[in-house]
Amino acid sequence: MGVEVGAQAARSRALAVLRIRSRALAVALLPAAVAVVLLAGGATGHIVGGHWGTVRWIVTVLAVVVLLAAAGVALVIARARPAMSPTVPVSEASAPDLYRMVRDLADRLDVPAPSAIALTPDCDSWLEDRTHRAHGRSAAGGGEADDTDTDREGLAGGRGATRAANRARRASAAPVLVIGSPFLWWMRVGELRAVLAPVVAGTGPSAHPDIAAARRFVRGLDAAVAVTSEPGRGPLSRTVLAGVGWVTRLLLRSCRVHAAEMERGVAAAAAERAQAVDYGLRIVAQEQVGLAYAGWDRLLTRVALPAWRMGRWPSRLDVGVVAALTELSRRDRLAEGFTSRLGERPACDLLEEPGSVDEATSLLAARLFHGGPAEAGPDWAPVDWQDYPDEVVDRTWRTDAARLHRVLDALGVRHPADPGRPEAGGPTLARVLDHLAVPAEDRPAPDAAADLDPEAALGVHGAETYEGIGVPGEEDDPDLAVGSERTAALAAGLTAEVAREEAAAPAPPAAGAEQQGPDHALWDDGTLPLFPLQPPRTGRDLLADHVTAMVCCAAMDTAGATPGLDWLDGPSLLVAGERAADLGPRVLTLIETGDPAPLREWLLHLGVRPEKPVRLV
Repeated sequence: MGVEVGAQAARSRALAVLRIRSRALAVALLPAAVAVVLLAGGATGHIVGGHWGTVRWIVTVLAVVVLLAAAGVALVIARARPAMSPTVPVSEASAPDLYRMVRDLADRLDVPAPSAIALTPDCDSWLEDRTHRAHGRSAAGGGEADDTDTDREGLAGGRGATRAANRARRASAAPVLVIGSPFLWWMRVGELRAVLAPVVAGTGPSAHPDIAAARRFVRGLDAAVAVTSEPGRGPLSRTVLAGVGWVTRLLLRSCRVHAAEMERGVAAAAAERAQAVDYGLRIVAQEQVGLAYAGWDRLLTRVALPAWRMGRWPSRLDVGVVAALTELSRRDRLAEGFTSRLGERPACDLLEEPGSVDEATSLLAARLFHGGPAEAGPDWAPVDWQDYPDEVVDRTWRTDAARLHRVLDALGVRHPADPGRPEAGGPTLARVLDHLAVPAEDRPAPDAAADLDPEAALGVHGAETYEGIGVPGEEDDPDLAVGSERTAALAAGLTAEVAREEAAAPAPPAAGAEQQGPDHALWDDGTLPLFPLQPPRTGRDLLADHVTAMVCCAAMDTAGATPGLDWLDGPSLLVAGERAADLGPRVLTLIETGDPAPLREWLLHLGVRPEKPVRLV
């Protein structure tokens, strides 16, 4: 009963959207209809004399103008490419068990099977309509059209000759099932089936002609609005497209409420239909969805992002999320019991070559969340997890330490005077500590530290070195609370240096057509990253990261520490095989108050010698 109610609500809203389309067409045809009546009346002698001749020609010209404008709007809507999520296509040959599971699930739900399957580097799953002509052309250009057609035939087949004949037309137009790749690695097969049941059930309402037509109309309007908003056009094109944009936005606003209610009805009908399939297991699986999302977010922001910034992309992110969630369940008592599931068959076993699929989704994740190149190269190389500490952590720390000393040189900061130590002129941690330390009587209160202006401080200490580089002031960096003007100048200098390096970095090369795949042509490289993981780091964040890197380099070179990888916190310093703790708060104390005592005590406890030079890159 609930299925019919939801489907009926969706159909009624779809009809409301289609009525708006019909009214727009009627408005466009109204002047032409009036002109036809006037011309016919003049030809038959019924509407003659007086001013009817003038009125007839005015209405006729108006009708032609309106028809031309309506044809232009319709052409833009028809040719505009609807947005399509960047995904990794999965053919049936590479995942026969996964296709078989989805096909069986559709049979149990008595709905059309999805036309194909694709993976996305995110913790979500949905159905996506890719029946637009532009999608088909892109697929053909990317060399994936044959695989897509084969997948549609594979998912639509295997149900018996009679049933396949009855549903052939609907299956050919069914949407694509997009699955979050972390689900395949973290979830078990039964859990994945339970999570996908409401999603696959959505193909039933999607096959209704009215709902499909309403969705195509709304997606066309949305795509047309995007076309009219594109920059870089000439004055005439901008003027014409401004009018088209006004019309499409008006239609889109008129459809907004009805389209939203239609999608709610479709979701309600799909959820109600899926109640009969693995309902009990779905409750448990939803807990895994939340856990996977938390682990995936942590892995991207703490582990993958430092590697991406160094020009390396972890090639096994989905394997990493399993390790991260396993570590979480070991540390957190709330997650206890989740690791007991690991003895069951993981959903990634449904893939023939999970390693290659993981690599493809990992590269796509780097592209979407960081804006990296579309393919591997000398400056954009994959990295395995076992090589991560040496190739990413150690390199990141030494690169940051080198940048820190370059900025100190530019600011004219002298090395510690120690005639008895010839190596005192090298890059030492003592130089950093002495520069940031503030005498106890001169240390600002926490509130007063925020009043220091890093731009003014940089002007006193070598602003000419960074001429032409934008340095944020308090209005751009409200969280910059530091202990002295020298510290503020160092933070501003680091910000300028990082900005200069990013500006000088070469743009990622565009991938060739053979590497782009079917999705690439539907999203512009200029919009990358589509989903930035974090806002730009503030001056205080940069300074803290660089000072921490310098401390870690000194610990590695003078105290035998080693770089490590923590699955939940990212790069970590290992001392005698154990993770060094409490470093971050001590670095912040030095930066914000100018008090080096807590950090010096930490260094003394580990046997780190700040006066010794460190190796930089």
